[in-house]
Amino acid sequence: MDASNYRQVPVAVVRPDTVDDVVAAVTAAREFDVPVVPRGGGTSLAGNATGGGLVLDLTRLDRMEIDPPTRTAYVEPGVVLDDLKAAAAPHGLTFGPDPSTHSRCTLGGMIGNNSCGSHSVAWGTTLDNVVSLDVLRYDGTRMTVGAGDLPPELATLVDENLAVLRRELGRFGRQVSGYPLHRLLPENGRDLAKALVGTEGTCVTVLGARVRLVPLPAEKVLLVLGFADDVAAADAVPAILPHGPLTVESMDERIVALRALRNPEPPPALPEGGAWLFVEVDGTEAARTIAAAVDVPHAVFTEASRQRELWRLREEGSGISTRMADGAEAWPGWEDTAVPPERLGAYLRDLRALLAEHDLRGIPYGHFGEGCVHIRIDFDLVHAAGVARFRAFLEAGADLVVRHGGTLSGEHGDGQVRAELLPRMYSPAVMRLFARFKAFWDPGNRMNPGMVVEPYRVDENLRFVPLMPTRTAFTYPHDDGDFGQAARRCVGVAKCRNHSGSVMCPSFQVTGEEKHSTRGRARLLYEMLAGEVITDGWRSTEVRDALDLCLSCKGCRSDCPVNVDMATYKAEFLHHHYRRRVRPASHYSMGWLPLWLRVASRMPALANRTMASPRLSKLLKRLGGIAPQRDLPSVAPEPFTTWLRGNPGTGGEPVVLWPDTFTNFFSPSVGVAAVKVLRAAGFDPVLPAKSVCCGLTWVSTGQLTVARGVMRRTLKVLAPHKDLPIVGLEPSCLSALTEDLPNLTGEKLNAFTLAGFLEAHAPQWTPPRVEREAITQVHCHQHATLGFTPEAKLMERAGVRNSRLPAGCCGLAGNFGFEREHYAVSQALAEQTLLPAIREAAPDTVVIADGFSCRTQVAQGSARRAVHLAEVLAEGL
Repeated sequence: MDASNYRQVPVAVVRPDTVDDVVAAVTAAREFDVPVVPRGGGTSLAGNATGGGLVLDLTRLDRMEIDPPTRTAYVEPGVVLDDLKAAAAPHGLTFGPDPSTHSRCTLGGMIGNNSCGSHSVAWGTTLDNVVSLDVLRYDGTRMTVGAGDLPPELATLVDENLAVLRRELGRFGRQVSGYPLHRLLPENGRDLAKALVGTEGTCVTVLGARVRLVPLPAEKVLLVLGFADDVAAADAVPAILPHGPLTVESMDERIVALRALRNPEPPPALPEGGAWLFVEVDGTEAARTIAAAVDVPHAVFTEASRQRELWRLREEGSGISTRMADGAEAWPGWEDTAVPPERLGAYLRDLRALLAEHDLRGIPYGHFGEGCVHIRIDFDLVHAAGVARFRAFLEAGADLVVRHGGTLSGEHGDGQVRAELLPRMYSPAVMRLFARFKAFWDPGNRMNPGMVVEPYRVDENLRFVPLMPTRTAFTYPHDDGDFGQAARRCVGVAKCRNHSGSVMCPSFQVTGEEKHSTRGRARLLYEMLAGEVITDGWRSTEVRDALDLCLSCKGCRSDCPVNVDMATYKAEFLHHHYRRRVRPASHYSMGWLPLWLRVASRMPALANRTMASPRLSKLLKRLGGIAPQRDLPSVAPEPFTTWLRGNPGTGGEPVVLWPDTFTNFFSPSVGVAAVKVLRAAGFDPVLPAKSVCCGLTWVSTGQLTVARGVMRRTLKVLAPHKDLPIVGLEPSCLSALTEDLPNLTGEKLNAFTLAGFLEAHAPQWTPPRVEREAITQVHCHQHATLGFTPEAKLMERAGVRNSRLPAGCCGLAGNFGFEREHYAVSQALAEQTLLPAIREAAPDTVVIADGFSCRTQVAQGSARRAVHLAEVLAEGL
C-alpha cells in the first residue's frame, strides 16, 4: 500500500543499502522473471507504488552532495526532500519543488511522479529541476542520461511525430499525466532525463540524479487573502500571477473547522472569509501590491514562526479532509486534476455540479496558482454499488477536465487511479507513443506493470474489503464504534515517518523501520482484520511485535492529520492478545503500580531500603521485567492525600484536586505547590472521599477489563462532586480521564490542567512574578490531547521567559522506558532533543516538565532536576 486506495501483496520487499545492492536485486528479479516496483517514502496518492512483484524500497540510498558553484546537487533516490533543503540552505540555495510531504518524501519518488508542491508556480516541477539521471534498466544496463543526442529508436519516435507531440503535450506547467515526451523535441534540448521524470518507475530504476538548486528569497513574506468561497478565490488567481508570486495556495474554511475540532491547540487566525489564498512573495512591498490589486480582507505575516504555523495547516489539508464533520470517510481518486489557471473558477463550478449529480461531497483546495485542485471525496469503496459510483464519477470527471483543457494529474501521477482514463485525455496516436517509449526501456513490461501503459482498471486492486464486526473494549465514538473504521483512518500520508519536528512517531525516529511507524502499525492492524495476509487475528505475533515499540505517547492523536490513535489501538490489541494468557512481567509490575504503591506507602522506609539495596533491587527488576540500568523511584515519606487532609483550607470556591498515583506517592511536593497556587487564586482544593485512580497503567498495558472496573469505581467515588471541576497535575492521568475513561465507560468528566483551569475559572487572577528563564518539556499526552496554550500564557503572565523544547518524546513514556527490552530505544529518544538541551541550558535556567515520566528521564539522564509548573508558580507566592 501507499497513500492511495490500492493494495497488492508483493512477492518480496528489498531495502538495499547501496547502488550495488539495487543492481543485484534487479538481477535476481530478472532471473526469476519477477516485476520490479521502485518505491520511495510510499506517499503516492495514485497507487503508483502498489504493484506486485519485487518492491525496491530505496529509502536507505540517501547520499547527497551539494555543489554551490554550479547550483546543483547530486542525490540518491532515498534522500528526503527536507534533508536536501537543509543541506542547501547554508549556501543560500534550495530545491524548488516542495510537496506537502516534504518532511518524508524522497527525491526518487518525486522524480517518479514529477512532484510539484506549492512553489512550482515560481520554480517549476521536479522535471524542470532535473539535470541528469543515473538509471538502471531491467536488463541490467546502467546509463547516465540528460540533454543532447537521443538513441536512434527514440530519435525516430520524435522525428516521426513532431506535430502530435507539440500539439498534445506540454500545453501548461501542470500537465503531468502520461509521459513528458515533448521534452525529447529539438526545441526542448532532446532531454532524455526530463522525459523519464514522471514515468512512475515503469521504464527504469533511478539510481541517482543531478538536480538544479535555486536561490532562496531574500525576505519571505506570506500574504493571506480572504474570499467568500473557493470559486471566488480561483477567480482572483489571474490577477495575482502577473506579480510573480512564489506560491498561490488555497485553503477552505471547512478544513480549518475540522482542524479546530480535532486538535487541542487552536488553529491560526485568518482574515475574514470562507476560503483563503496563501500568497508567498519576496518582500513586503510585493505583498502590498498584490493586496491592493485584489482588494479583499487580508493579513501579512513576516515572522517565520507564524508562517510555519499557517503552512502546516495548508500541508495537512489532505489528511484533515479525509474525515468530514459528520465522521464520513473521504478518499483520494480525483485529488489531482489541473486546468489552466484562467479556467480554474469555471472548472470548480462545474465540479461542484458533478459532485451533486453523483450525490458526493468533497472539500476542494490546492495549488490554485497553477490550476491544480486537491479534493477528498466521500466515495464508498467498500461496497459494490459505491465502487460503481466511483468509476462513473471518475469517467465523467475525466471528460469534464478535458473540456476545460486540463489534465487528469497535476503532480501525483497517473498510477492506477488515472491511467485507464488517459485515452479520454489523449489521442490514440499519443497513447501509442507512450507504449513505444516504455517498450524501448522495458520491452518485457517488467517495470511496475499496470501503470500508465496497459494499466489496471481504476476499480481493480482496491484495498478496501468488508470487515466482520469485532467486539472491542473501547467504544470508538468517533468511528461509529467500529475498530475496522478506526484502523482505516490511516490514509498513508506518512507524516509519522518524520525523523524530527513532531512527537509522532518516536519509535520510527529511532529505528527508521516502516513497521515502527504509525502508518505501518495501522496497516498491519487492518491486514489483521482483513485476514488475508495475517491469518491469526488478535493472536498475531507480527502485529504484537510491530506494536511492541509503540510508546503509547498519543502523539499521533494530534500530529497525524487524520488523528490515528495508536495508543488506544495498541491497548485494544493487547487486551485481546493476552486474554486468558500469561502476560509480560512488566504488565504485572507496572500495570498494577497504583496497587503496589498503595501497599508501599504504608511502609515507605522499608520500601525505599528494599529498592535501594543492590541485591534486592536487582531481583525486583528481574522479576518485574524492568531494565537493570533504571533507578527505582523512591516512595514519598507521606502521600500527598495525607498532607492535604492534615492541612485543610479556610474557604474559597471548591475544586477537586485529582490525587494521581505519581503525585500522591512519588511527588507530593507537586500537589502541595498546586494547593498553594489554587488557594492564592481563591479556590479550595478538595479530595475525593475515597481513593481514586484514572486506570492509566492498566490501559497502557492492555488490561482493559480491570481498567474499566477501576474507572467505574472512581466515577462512583466522584458522584458527590459531579458539579465540581477537576484539576489534574499529571498530564498522562488527566489524558486518561478525558480520553480513555469516556471511551471505556461512556461517561465524561469536567477536567483541566492547572493552567487550563485558571484560564477558564480565574481569568482575572494575577499570578506571582517569577522572572525566570525556563525550558519546558511538554508531556506527549498533554501535547496530543490537552494542549499547551494555557500553560504558555500563564508562564508569560508570571514573567517566566520560556523556551519550549522542539516537539519530541522524552523516551520514558510511563512503563515503556522502564521495560528491559525498551531501554535502548528510550535512551536514544532522550538523546535526540531533551537531554542535549538540558545539558546546554544555563545553570540558573529552570527545567519545567509537568509529566512525572519526563522529570524522571531528566533526573536519570542528567545532573538537573525538573520541576512542575505548579512548583515554579508556588515559588513566587
